[in-house]
Amino acid sequence: MNFATWSIRNPIPSILLFMMLTFAGIAGFNALPIQNFPDMDLPTVKITLSLPGAAPSQLETEVARKVEDSLATLSGLKHINTSITDGMVSITAEFVLEKPLSDALIETKDAVDSVRSDLPTDLLQPTVSSVTIGADPLVTYAVSSSKMDEEALSWFVDDTLGKTLLSVKGVGKFERIGGVNREVRITVDPAKMAALGVSATEISRSLKQVQMESSGGRTQIGNGEQSIRTVATVSQAAELASMPIALLDGRTIHLDQVATISDSVSERSQQALLDGKSTIGFRFYRAKGYDETDITTNVRATIETLKEAHPDLTITQVNSSVDYTLQQYEGSMHMLYEGAILAVIVVWFFLKDWRATVISAVALPLSIIPTFAAMHWLGFSLNTLTLLALAVVVGILVDDAIVEVENIVRHKQMGKPVRQAAEEAVTEIATAVMATTLTLVVVFMPTSLMSGVSGLVFREFGWTIVISVLVSLLVARLITPVMAVYFLSGSHESEKPDGPIMQRYLGAVNWCLAHHKTTILAAIAFFAMSIFLMTTLETGFIPASDRGYTTASLELPPGSSLEQTVATAETARLALKDIEGVAHVFTAIGTAQAAGAGATQAGEVRKGALTIAFAPRGERRSQKAIEQDIRAHLIDVPGA
Repeated sequence: MNFATWSIRNPIPSILLFMMLTFAGIAGFNALPIQNFPDMDLPTVKITLSLPGAAPSQLETEVARKVEDSLATLSGLKHINTSITDGMVSITAEFVLEKPLSDALIETKDAVDSVRSDLPTDLLQPTVSSVTIGADPLVTYAVSSSKMDEEALSWFVDDTLGKTLLSVKGVGKFERIGGVNREVRITVDPAKMAALGVSATEISRSLKQVQMESSGGRTQIGNGEQSIRTVATVSQAAELASMPIALLDGRTIHLDQVATISDSVSERSQQALLDGKSTIGFRFYRAKGYDETDITTNVRATIETLKEAHPDLTITQVNSSVDYTLQQYEGSMHMLYEGAILAVIVVWFFLKDWRATVISAVALPLSIIPTFAAMHWLGFSLNTLTLLALAVVVGILVDDAIVEVENIVRHKQMGKPVRQAAEEAVTEIATAVMATTLTLVVVFMPTSLMSGVSGLVFREFGWTIVISVLVSLLVARLITPVMAVYFLSGSHESEKPDGPIMQRYLGAVNWCLAHHKTTILAAIAFFAMSIFLMTTLETGFIPASDRGYTTASLELPPGSSLEQTVATAETARLALKDIEGVAHVFTAIGTAQAAGAGATQAGEVRKGALTIAFAPRGERRSQKAIEQDIRAHLIDVPGA
């Protein structure tokens, strides 16, 4: 007795098993996050070192080279990419794929700590973090206000807006684009310093003691104990004017005797513009494992709440990768539904029996739904590849059930009772059904076991197919025979004659068998033509997509100022404004630039990017056509 005959004699356990699998699959489907592509953890680590005021040449010799020499000794290191700007060094260490990310992160941190004593004493604490692949911003916004100036709006974005969005579940990172930072500037007067005999070192030493609080121990007051703090702070920048400065010769002067204090903003190092008007942008990123659509929906609701509380705010969406992800998800689900319906229709055309068609069609949901439970347990997501896998395999999932039903019907037409026909048919066909299923497993399993980046991308694709095919085998061996016994028990129809479609098909088969040489030559010619046509197709790892926006980068010669970069960006924007299909152009100057593999390079004022947002898809041409026009219009813009 095998599983199929046992299921016929004991149907309750099989039915209960698939009821539980179905409920688990429904729960797993609801819990699966929606993403564009799977999360990939490449062993890539980013090190950021900051020394305010230092020149790039100083940072190269005193910081970057020492850290690079320490990193070079790590095992499995593949590449080191270093970017240096004024006051900041950004190093990206890429390891071989076999290196666990946790090990790469720990070893990189240890390597940086080992040379910490050789680095400048005033270097800020280095940050070592892992790089999340594919961590592109979900949505970018531009914000402006009719009441707040740029300084106040920048603080509002950092303090209120940033903290509010970071409290949304699933938001892993928030960034401000453009704007300014508050700075208390102390401008010393060399003539006054010389007249009073004050050195810059004495002023600097006194300023370092401002805004400091430290523990002063504990003291007994009456019968109780109180802690003591040493406080040296000022509440307002204006109070610095009267700050005493103790000189080495015992004299004391006030700061305003040798310097001018101003509460303003720091020198601008980045700027954002929307359609040529100065603005402040912000963007947020997804934390690993969360649903992109849920995060964006919650963020948009939060932004609407903020706009109601601050009517002076105008927040405009610049671009969104989530809309494209949602379109891909809906398109993949429709393709899955259409494939399932077409598969059932084809089965009905060939079996010509609604009972047999229903038995075969049940294999589709019973194979696909439990697969969602396994996907959730394995940490997968509903992305382009997993949904593509289900769409590819949807026509295969009914094969085992069709073979079993057809064989049961054949035995039943021999005059056997339906139970006897089912038991003998499923036993007879067991080896063929298992061989067919395991062949599909062997075909698709290597897809999930590939090495390199391709393996990381297609791992979920391969496992999704393998799991669904194995579940379909389980359905064919446990559920299909039980349904056949009860659904086909009242059917006493004899074998029906072939219809006109089947007659033409069998006639073509007979002709091919009678002319096997001609058939083989035609097959070889068809195969050769297919190979030739394949060479004419464009190649690429991921096909071009229509995301509704594109990005154009700007890079001016070293030494270019922020004003020159902004002027060049405006020249590029004006060259694009008349292109059909362009809705908005968002310009970001001096922000951190992508360095590949999800890493970033330090921002420079001579670099910028234009995010060109398109009109809705139904109101414009394809993205490829618009991008061709953009390249043609930017060819004469220097640096673009």
